[in-house]
Amino acid sequence: MIITISGKPGAGKTTVGRILAEQLGYKFYSIGEFRGEMAQKLGFTIDELNKIGEKNFWTDQRADEFQKKIGETENDVIIDGWIAFHFIPNSFKVFLDVDPKVSARRVFIDQRPDEEYLDNEKKVLKQLQERLKETRKRFLKYYQVDFLDKSHYDLIINTSKIPPEEVVKIIREKIEKL
Repeated sequence: MIITISGKPGAGKTTVGRILAEQLGYKFYSIGEFRGEMAQKLGFTIDELNKIGEKNFWTDQRADEFQKKIGETENDVIIDGWIAFHFIPNSFKVFLDVDPKVSARRVFIDQRPDEEYLDNEKKVLKQLQERLKETRKRFLKYYQVDFLDKSHYDLIINTSKIPPEEVVKIIREKIEKL
């Protein structure tokens, strides 16, 4: 089985994906981390890479080809990526939602090295809202896919008030019924 996890920034996609993969004995991939590493190697932050991607398809294409290959060649994997469900249509598709203020708090506390450091939650909230808007616009432009359209998903969980372990439990219960 392949499980794809999409969702809003700060919803816990990577955290949940790692825990779920460990519990199931699956391999785990994070497309956000893949793109973050790509940005750092090129000397950019993830937001700078995303800005370049508004006009240059290659910034997404590398990650997209990587996802497609996983979907075609591997099994028993979990992939966290905003449009992984699109590239791996035969996957079990999970969407993690989160309140924007909770998202900003989580991201502020756990800022990644591929992101510009921001010194307060309000700045993080503004940055995340802009990132979400621009990423959605980019995916609509290149793929005609709105990853925020919840009709794409098999399971939707709001993670605002529940810990990652509980989110994993909900996902496991759902896939065990399949």
